[in-house]
Amino acid sequence: MTLFFDPGWYDARLAERGLDRAALAVAAGMSADALDLAFKDQRELSPAEVAVFAEMLGVSREEAAQRAGIGAHAAPVDPVARRMAQLEARVTALEAEVAALRR
Repeated sequence: MTLFFDPGWYDARLAERGLDRAALAVAAGMSADALDLAFKDQRELSPAEVAVFAEMLGVSREEAAQRAGIGAHAAPVDPVARRMAQLEARVTALEAEVAALRR
């Protein structure tokens, strides 16, 4: 288990999907400053935020939580919040694809 937030891992996964930290923050309903604090390991993520991160990156909630340095205990999330996170992540990914096509 990772003991600290792994920003390099997150940035690499985002890049693989053509996304960036700003897209991740929007999908998770976080400000850029809040996301920056999480990436610096100065703010713990909520279970719903972990679910969004996992969906955006195409990994399990457990892996997203572990790479965030908070362990699998943060992975469980209620079904409604999980579904909302999935939908928000999909919309954000689609918006990123549309933006890339416009360039």
